[in-house]
This record gives sequence, C-alpha cells and structure tokens, in this order.
Amino acid sequence: MSVSLDFLALPLLAAASLIFFSVLAGVISARAGFSFLLVFLVVGTLAGVDGPGGLKFDDFRLSFWVGNVALAVILLDGGLRTEFTTFRTGLKPALWLATVGVVVCTGLTAVAAHFLLFLDWPLALLVGAIVGSTDAAAVFSLLKSSGVRLNERVAATLEIESGMNDPMAVFLTLSLIGIALTAAAAPMVGPEIDWASLLLALLHQMGWGAALGLMSGFGLAWLLIRLGRGPDGGGGIRALLIVSGGLAVYAGTTALGGSGFLAVYAMGVIAGNRARKQVRPALSAMDGYAWLSQAGMFLLLGLLVTPSELLRTLWPALGVSAVLMLVARPLSVWLCLKPMRFANNEIAFVSWVGLRGAVPIVLAVFPVMAGLPGSHTFFNVAFVVVITSLLFQGSTIAWSARRLGVTLPDQGDMAQARQVFGDFVIDAATPMMDLCTFYGLPVPGESDQSAGHWLRNELDRPPVEGDSATLGEAELSVRVMDGQHIKQIGIKLGL
Repeated sequence: MSVSLDFLALPLLAAASLIFFSVLAGVISARAGFSFLLVFLVVGTLAGVDGPGGLKFDDFRLSFWVGNVALAVILLDGGLRTEFTTFRTGLKPALWLATVGVVVCTGLTAVAAHFLLFLDWPLALLVGAIVGSTDAAAVFSLLKSSGVRLNERVAATLEIESGMNDPMAVFLTLSLIGIALTAAAAPMVGPEIDWASLLLALLHQMGWGAALGLMSGFGLAWLLIRLGRGPDGGGGIRALLIVSGGLAVYAGTTALGGSGFLAVYAMGVIAGNRARKQVRPALSAMDGYAWLSQAGMFLLLGLLVTPSELLRTLWPALGVSAVLMLVARPLSVWLCLKPMRFANNEIAFVSWVGLRGAVPIVLAVFPVMAGLPGSHTFFNVAFVVVITSLLFQGSTIAWSARRLGVTLPDQGDMAQARQVFGDFVIDAATPMMDLCTFYGLPVPGESDQSAGHWLRNELDRPPVEGDSATLGEAELSVRVMDGQHIKQIGIKLGL
C-alpha cells in the first residue's frame, strides 16, 4: 500500500488539485477579464520550486512531449471548427502572415534581443524565432471566450494564421539552433549557411505536412460518414476516434520529416467540413480535450520556470516583449496586410491580437534539449513574453475590438444593428440611380450598376459583413451576405 501511495496517489492528488484550483481560479479571473491560460501558467509557477508549492520539476523532455501533443490536439480542434468559407477572405493574408510575417517579426525582435540581452546575432535571431509566431491555443481560446463577434475578414485571418504559422516558427528555430551550435563550436570561423538546403528543408516540411494532412482529412471524413452516428450519438466515442487519428497523423508526419502541426490542422479542416454532420456532435467532447491539453501544458511549463533565475533577465526580457508587441508585430502585419487593402483599424487589431502562448515556451525547450550554451535564458525570455502577452493583449481583446470597430452586432440585436448599419436596408440588386434619387445622394459614374456591384467595386476586395464605403453624406455597408455575393445593404445618413 505504501508503494501505491507514493507512486500513484500522491502524484495524482497533486496533478488533480493543480488542475482543479487552476480551473476554479480561471473561472473567477475570467469574470475580471483575465485569460484562463495566464492563470494556468501562474499556478504552475507558484506550485514550482520557488513558490509556495515547492515542487521541484525540471523534466524538459516530458514537458516538450506533453507540449507537442497538446498543441496537436488544440490545432486539430481548431481545424474542425474552421469552415471552408473563411478561407475565401482569410487564406491569402494568413499565408503571408504565417510566412513573411513570421520572418519579419523574427528579424525585428532579434534586433531588440541583440542590444538588450547582449547576444550574438545567431542567438538573437534564435530568440526572435522562438517568440516570433502567434499561438493557436491562445488565439482559438481567447477569441472564443472574448464574447465579441468579429467581422469575417479579421476573424478568419487570425484563426488561419495561428493554425499555419507554427511550421515556420519550428523551422526557423531548428535551423538557427544548428547555426548557433556551429558558431559555438568554431567561434573564429563563423557558420557557413547552406541556404539552398534550408529552403529545401522548409519545402520538405511544408509539402509533407500539407499532403499528409489533406489525405488523412479526406480519409477521416470518409470513415466518419460511413460509420454514421454511434450509440452515443456520435459524441464522446467519435471525439476519441478523431483525437487518436489526429495524433497518429501528427506523429507519422513528424517521423517522415514533415510538419506535424500543419498536417493535423489541415486534417481537421478537411474532416470538419466534409463530414460536418458527423463531426458536430463530437465538438463538445473535443472542446474538453482541448481545454485539458491547454491546462496540462501550461501547468507543466509553469512548473519549469524558476522565478529567482528569471529575475536576472527580467528587464531586458520585458524590453524584448515590448518591442515585439509594439514594433515587430505591428510592422510585420502592416507590411503583409496593407497591400491587400485591409483597413487601418483591421490592421491595428490583427497586430494587437498577435497572442503568444505555449508555442514560444515549447520552442524555448528546443535549445535546452540541444545543449546550447545559455539556453535557459531563452526559456526565461519566452516565459516573460508569454506572460506579458496574455496579461496585456489577452485581457483586452473585447475592449480593443470594440474600440477599433471590428465587431459586428449580435444576432437578433436590432438596436445594435441599426447603430452599426443605419436605419435603412435595401436589396443589393437595387439600381444606383434609383437609390441615389430616393435618398438625394450624388450619382456615381456608372449609374446603371446595382448597389451591390458599386459597393464591391469601392471595396476592391472580397466583401464581408460590416464592410462599408462612403457616398456623399451616406455610408453604405454590407449587412447580409449570400455566399460570396452581397444580399442586403445598410444605409446610414447624415455623416
């Protein structure tokens, strides 16, 4: 009995108690506007060696394993909830942000790390790569719990970006670790970088990840449709089938040298859309798996932190975090989204919701496991960046969305709808000549076109609900979409 108590009961009691009190504290703190994820991270830190809990935990290998598995589950859950229609407006900008945006953000953050942490350029670039990408766990959970309804262009861009930028961050981190190890072994010579090999490795990871993800997604969708609804209504058992299949695809793709994160996300998107009726009953159970993954991951990562060591680099790390949030992320987002005619308020919001969560901390475990000198500094910097991001960015999502005007009225809230779209609603097929004559507005050059056609031309981008353009003293806005076509237009007079 004593052996059973030592090896089963006490660890289980500690783990269950940590999760229980973390969730309880998270529910309470969420009412004050703070992130659930921040609470898990803080509770893990307090339970660690320097906190009241006094638990000594330094198993980076276990944390790395748990972190990767948890991220795979979270990305799978996010992919299952992503509808094909969001790719109409979000795929192109998300691809730019997940590739060029991550590289630009990495470079700008590296400048801050070089001067604030006094690191050589290979190590400074490694810091930038570790914290340079947004986190799927943070974005998916905080957007869902924010209570605001974002316009489709902004929401789709953020969700797809967070699901697709992990491969680039992992690639940059692993490449820069190799360069840093080479530089450390021959400091007088300097590393010779084979750019062709690096590019080939990136294409290899992306190609295998996309191919295996798409194939497994079609296969899983076919299987779910053939199985139909089970005795549990297709809920818990079906969710377990989906999770186990997703983890198998993640592991198999990674073993083949591909991006497991990209594969599992693509698998979720395909299966979630092609077998929507079969997947929908399982989403509730999937939500539970995703939250359990986040809780376990953030608690373990919090336990790894030693606050007494973290304090040694606190101020430089805060400086790196400030440059990342206020300079690197906004500039990289502006460079990627401005050519696509995103409005300034949309660019500002996407910049601010560049949330950092578990991904930077998991990536910071890579150099520790590789034995890179000074690697614990990277882990401490990543932890500070995540804490500040969740504290300042994560807790202000709803406020900043309303402040920047990227929210849409709740379904059925007519008072709010009139405030956003105006008091008048017309069919998008209405001729512009008739509309302008009735409301006393200036007639545009092509007066024989419909109002919907005029508004689409003014926007010069795929329209989404909430888009607007000015005509004289009136504002015409997209009120209802029918697929890719504008169905109804709202008119606000007296601007």
